[in-house]
Amino acid sequence: MAFVTQHQIQKFREDGFLVLEHFFTAEECDSMRNQIQRIIAEMEVPPHCRTEFSTKEEEQLQTQGSSDYFLTSGDKIRFFFEKGVLDERGNFLIPKEKSISKIGHALHAYDPVFKQITHSSKVQELGRKLGLERPVVVQSMYIFKQPGIGGEVTPHQDATFLHTEPLGRILGFWIALEDATQENGCLWFIPGSHTSGITRRMVRAASGASTCVEFVGSERDYDDSQFIPLPISKGGLILIHGEVVHKSELNSSESSRHVFTFHVMEAKDTSWSKENWLQPTPELPFPSLYT
Repeated sequence: MAFVTQHQIQKFREDGFLVLEHFFTAEECDSMRNQIQRIIAEMEVPPHCRTEFSTKEEEQLQTQGSSDYFLTSGDKIRFFFEKGVLDERGNFLIPKEKSISKIGHALHAYDPVFKQITHSSKVQELGRKLGLERPVVVQSMYIFKQPGIGGEVTPHQDATFLHTEPLGRILGFWIALEDATQENGCLWFIPGSHTSGITRRMVRAASGASTCVEFVGSERDYDDSQFIPLPISKGGLILIHGEVVHKSELNSSESSRHVFTFHVMEAKDTSWSKENWLQPTPELPFPSLYT
């Protein structure tokens, strides 16, 4: 594994992100891709669960919010679809393996391949280098960014969705399982944007509301020219501070951009918001990163 230097960690603290090329091997990437194909092959999607995944606020509220399927996916392996891949009866218009937007949110707990990667010795060592004392894994996702239809992800901060007191306790590990390029929708960041808090939170709505989640506050307006693209090759890892502003564009290319990503919380002296959509359950308390 690429040895992480103090200089790189310092850079992470300044920028709010860090690119570590070739952190995982091609074999490790392929084992994750092969495993996800097996999971899709066995996928049975009940029609009422066919929620399309969206990042636009209203659609987010309408499709995820009206859906218990999303809200109760923290301790399960569930499927979320791209827009326009299902007809009004909930049947696939394209092959199902090309229709999926993401699979979440507990691959790290229930799938042996993803569990092994999440808790791999190099990830644990990186956690220690970063000074994490009691890191726990809160969620994981496999993101497909399908060719031609992989939707854009608008500028956001992960802490909007995963809120802690105090802030600064959430860290994303984003692993490229294929080359991520400007053409197929690599991540874009505003360097240093992790130092001014958050302006928006997604919270569980009061019981009896028409949606399960709602947004409090509003997203800042970001200047497009401040974003820099971070293309990265297969096996590369991007560390993402919970408050750094990032986005990705629509994938209009012919190639997919598969990613496995998981979020870690430093649990020492931290409280996880009871209002977060994602909650630990008796079946799955947040597992320690260190084994």
